[in-house]
Amino acid sequence: MKSVNRLLFGPTPEEKVKKWQQQLKQEGRHLDREIRQLDMASNKVKAEVRKLATKGDVKNAKVLAREVVRSNKQKDRLTTSKARLNSINMQLTHQLATVKITGTLQKSTEIMKLSNNLIKLPQLSQTMRAMSEEMMKAGIMSEMLDDTMESLDDNEDELEEEAQEEVDQILFQITDGKLGQASGKVGALPQTTGPTPEELQKDEEMERAIAGLLSS
Repeated sequence: MKSVNRLLFGPTPEEKVKKWQQQLKQEGRHLDREIRQLDMASNKVKAEVRKLATKGDVKNAKVLAREVVRSNKQKDRLTTSKARLNSINMQLTHQLATVKITGTLQKSTEIMKLSNNLIKLPQLSQTMRAMSEEMMKAGIMSEMLDDTMESLDDNEDELEEEAQEEVDQILFQITDGKLGQASGKVGALPQTTGPTPEELQKDEEMERAIAGLLSS
């Protein structure tokens, strides 16, 4: 009988919720894996910064420190998104309890807000957009907010305009105070003149090394 009903009317509310929860858990595992990869890459870069600090190569140490800052910000975004996935999962568990009483799914502004935030993350955009459309049809969400199409360009702009203080603080932490600054106290960051051709070539080699560290 259930098979006939599913054929005629589609999945039951309980089946829809369980499917969404499975998808959320799967995406959460993907984020966990990406966070671990970021940590591994960041640790490699930090080790390289320490080597450069020992050699007194301040310029390239700052370049790598900036990559660590970027990695930390990306990890924060992924960690926040993982928490939002868990929150939606909990909200759906409440929906299951409600379905047993009322027989229908209830509208949830909390799920709508969380979903709209998650759509902005490239790693989750496609899955959450499709899930949101299904939830709209099921009556959980009324509509997706207009700002869901916003990209992370603003975040990228923020990274490009990063305060030097933040990079210096990362340098200070990684090198145990040999380079950078802490609490506004400037460390060993000497003023430099324009790069020579030899330095430009060295910079290109360093950029290739950074790309190798981050991709390995």
